[in-house]
Amino acid sequence: MGLWFLNRPRPIKRTISVILDFLAIPFSLWLAFSLRLGEFYIPPNQQLWIFVLAPVLAIPIFIKSGLYRAIIRYIGMDAIWTIARAVFLYSLIFSVIVLTFNDLAGLVPRTVYAIQAIILMLFVGGSRMIARWLIVKSDHHLWKEVNAVRYIPPVLIYGAGRAGTQAAALMKLSNQMRPVAFIDDNVTLWRQQINGMTVYGVDQLAKLIERFKVRDILLAMPSAGRRRRSEILKLLEHYPVHVRTLPDLMDIAEGRLEVSDIQEVDIADLLGREPVAPINNLLSKNITDKAVMVTGAGGSIGSELCRQIIHLSPSCLVLYEASEINLYQIERELASLALDIPVYSMLGTVLNQQRVEMVCRRFGVNTIYHAAAYKHVPIVERNTNEGIRNNVFGTLHCAQAAIDAEVETFVLISTDKAVRPTNTMGATKRFAELVLQAFAESKTLYNKTRFTMVRFGNVLGSSGSVVPLFRDQIAKGGPVTVTDPEIIRYFMTIPEAAALVIQAGAMGKGGDVFVLDMGEPVKIVDLARRMIHLSGFTIRDNDNPNGDIEIDYTGLRPGEKLYEELLIGDNVSATEHEKIMRAEECVIEWPALVKIIRELELANKHDDCQKARAILLDTIDGFIPQCELSDWLGNDN
Repeated sequence: MGLWFLNRPRPIKRTISVILDFLAIPFSLWLAFSLRLGEFYIPPNQQLWIFVLAPVLAIPIFIKSGLYRAIIRYIGMDAIWTIARAVFLYSLIFSVIVLTFNDLAGLVPRTVYAIQAIILMLFVGGSRMIARWLIVKSDHHLWKEVNAVRYIPPVLIYGAGRAGTQAAALMKLSNQMRPVAFIDDNVTLWRQQINGMTVYGVDQLAKLIERFKVRDILLAMPSAGRRRRSEILKLLEHYPVHVRTLPDLMDIAEGRLEVSDIQEVDIADLLGREPVAPINNLLSKNITDKAVMVTGAGGSIGSELCRQIIHLSPSCLVLYEASEINLYQIERELASLALDIPVYSMLGTVLNQQRVEMVCRRFGVNTIYHAAAYKHVPIVERNTNEGIRNNVFGTLHCAQAAIDAEVETFVLISTDKAVRPTNTMGATKRFAELVLQAFAESKTLYNKTRFTMVRFGNVLGSSGSVVPLFRDQIAKGGPVTVTDPEIIRYFMTIPEAAALVIQAGAMGKGGDVFVLDMGEPVKIVDLARRMIHLSGFTIRDNDNPNGDIEIDYTGLRPGEKLYEELLIGDNVSATEHEKIMRAEECVIEWPALVKIIRELELANKHDDCQKARAILLDTIDGFIPQCELSDWLGNDN
């Protein structure tokens, strides 16, 4: 019967529910009389009309209360409470109407109203719970039939809270995964039953994996902090299971969770880095009610800056980007937010100083976040002059345009690779910093524009990041490529990096170099191992020749170094934000620097990579290239 009822169209289901309630209401009234009087009650003729009045009065109240909008399959305590309120309201109005007629008041004992309300609650609520039981039973039989035809993978759910129980219910309905048990740290829940599944402690994990042949574990703890999730992931690394996680807690709270939302473990959870709450006045200082422009707006950092800036209520946001497809994508994404903030998409290169200045004047730009740059180390190493042209002269032209257009604030997105660089990319970013420092120090050039530089390390998920590369390699069965077993990097999520850039830019007084606290460095090979384990695979090496995925060491790439640094000197001071420090760097005065720039420009114009490299070596403190330029000369340069 459950399956028959389940397959009916929704209007038919509602009609059946109304008919059953229409019959139950007068029956409950008759039964209330019979129980009250202790006999098989036969109502007198003058009383029959109240048996007609009861359903005519109750059904509209039930409809208005939403009883027939509830989906039987998902009915719960909220629906029972709705039924109770509807029945109480009906009983109150019904008793008032009957008691109004003096000739009937004596024929209806007053306790009948309360007795009928209780019976009606049992009928209306009970009928729905029985229907739900029949549907679930039919679903169970259907699931068995489906399972007999195709294999549905078993899954353990780590977390027996609201998120875990909701995920288990959805998986049972979807027939894509088969939840078999809960794992939870709460001792009071152990051996308890939730939705027909038992809750176990972590110490039972190995037995459960073996017993149910589990290959997947779902981490259903969206409210836990990153540090706690990182601890759990470290624990699960030792088991041959694929670990996945639920989305943001807000999606679950708003009922938007679906089985398709179950996703791979957020790499930020592996690092266990807890984000620091932003200082709101720093976020808004250079943005709120101001015209803001982002160069390289379609890149990893540039696009995230745009996402955060538009929520800080600028008067307008200008997207400046050389890539048409990147510009189109970020424009569409921001348009989908439907915020009442003008967004202007401008195609152009940062090398075109006249266009940058025109755009700044046209939209009255107050703040520029300069994220446009070539950042991929080996590619810039092979294309030295293009890297210099874009990173050095692009920054120079943008800064000159900002000065001429009287832009208030100019924030350069720099990199940890600018510190004692071993590659051309890092050297060009340090040269770009020197340009802005010279502008800030020069009394003749410096007008109204305040220049600030912000350095940070690698961001998770950016273009060229190892994380998407490792995921792709693991999905293909390996090998996972790591350049060197000792290589380490600092990591930060893109949203956190963008938020800190915005706050650091607001603290600048002119010529400041800010350094972001990137936390603890991470060995890339350890990151690779954890991603392999949490994908449910084992590592193939000499100790385990039958493992699933091999780690292949390819050697350092051109210009790459084992350890990244964030500071040049030790002269560092704290700021009002605990994750942002101010570094005091040596400056080359503008008259001296402008001569170097002219020499570099001439070498760049003639495509003389050797000369350009020599100039960088003489100018940038600590620049020690890891590879000879001659190794990369040829068609690329």
